[in-house]
Amino acid sequence: MYELIQVSERSCYIQSPAKIGLVRLDGQDVCLIDSGSDKDAGRRVRQILDANDWRLTAIYNTHSNADHIGGNKYLQNQTGCNIYAPGIDCAFTRHPILEPSFLYGGYPCKELRHKFLMAQESDARELTEECLPEGFSIILLPGHFFDMVGFRTPDNVVYLADCLSSRETLDKYRIGFIYDIAAYLKTLEMVKSMQAKLFVPAHAEATEDIAGLAQYNINGVLEIADKIVGICREPLCFESILQRLFAEYKLTMNFEQYVLVGSTVRSYLSWLKDAGRLDTLFEKNMLLWRQL
Repeated sequence: MYELIQVSERSCYIQSPAKIGLVRLDGQDVCLIDSGSDKDAGRRVRQILDANDWRLTAIYNTHSNADHIGGNKYLQNQTGCNIYAPGIDCAFTRHPILEPSFLYGGYPCKELRHKFLMAQESDARELTEECLPEGFSIILLPGHFFDMVGFRTPDNVVYLADCLSSRETLDKYRIGFIYDIAAYLKTLEMVKSMQAKLFVPAHAEATEDIAGLAQYNINGVLEIADKIVGICREPLCFESILQRLFAEYKLTMNFEQYVLVGSTVRSYLSWLKDAGRLDTLFEKNMLLWRQL
């Protein structure tokens, strides 16, 4: 873990639970794409920088989930590097209490205020094309989170953030976190057609051909959608739908899974309602979901 893997003349990644991109710029300057999950990840990155006599100039965050921005504050304090994050995610990076609050739908109790869901705050600026090193480009990857992006480097390596998961992860956990189902599917269809020297997803193996894995992720989303519609043959409240999904996929409920899977299931319900596959009714002051 935290091994530096070079994939082209300038582009590398650090093997970690959420891969950290590292790209060499001019001279000894380098930039990072994300920073890992916490202060310890930041220390591991710093050791790699020091071992190679590299100077960190900037961290480009793909989105604001804690496992991608957790090393920001440590590395910024140690190196003085700039940090950039896209759109709404920039606000989440500056004010990380927003993530567990958004997931829970209110003020998060202490079981949700920890580093897995809430990184330390960092002084991030909004990401724009003008912030990027020469030859870099931003790839819009909405769906998984609000304004998530990826990056294409000058040597044609594409860092894909969390826009897809490995087959093993999907087979084990079944319901991956998604904020906007429609945008997520559109992003995956776009990724299927992309060409690059190498693709580096944060939670799957680097590969030269991403199309098959993108389709596997699409199929997983459509399967879950069909499962939810089937569950709603009779009108059910959200909690009952969530309970049945956990039983169907043999998942274990805890506070983290409740907010992560629960938020995702709410996104599915919204998408299915907008698509005309589900409807709602209020009965005895309870919101129920049903098939159309």
